[in-house]
Amino acid sequence: MERRRIIRYGVAPSAFGYLLIAATERGICTVALGDNPAALINDLARRFGDTILDQAGGLPGGWMNILLGYLNGERKNLDLPLDVAATPFQQEVWNALRAIPYGTTQTYQQVAQRIGRPDATRAVAQACANNPVALIVPCHRVVRTDGTSGGYRWGIERKRALIAHEAAHIELCAS
Repeated sequence: MERRRIIRYGVAPSAFGYLLIAATERGICTVALGDNPAALINDLARRFGDTILDQAGGLPGGWMNILLGYLNGERKNLDLPLDVAATPFQQEVWNALRAIPYGTTQTYQQVAQRIGRPDATRAVAQACANNPVALIVPCHRVVRTDGTSGGYRWGIERKRALIAHEAAHIELCAS
């Protein structure tokens, strides 16, 4: 008999909408932002079809408090364990995004150049769009060459607010 995977999750209100965090025994597999907790949970269930979702079990490691601390401007380092499926290219892009300093932005083109693929700007944007762990892999820090926001899986206004939030808290945050 095959053992079904269990994903523990939690949802909490924040200044940026509701925050959903989901994790396996190996690490965080989803961080999502939205306006409706039920919609976030439904999306999680759809993404992980035959997985057992457990809200009652709680999240390990104080991860909800860590992410809420980030959203409250109290912390800027989100070096948390991840358990996400990714292509090698996506992993390369996401690692580059994690290296973008808090409170700054880079363009999709700069990220493509950083990973040694200057012609892959659209592929970088697609990797950002497929990022399942908002904030930890800070795709909100990537903008278009003209400085406009570009897309954001969790909403353009939320992306703009996160960029402004980081800029406002860059000196106030501990690590």
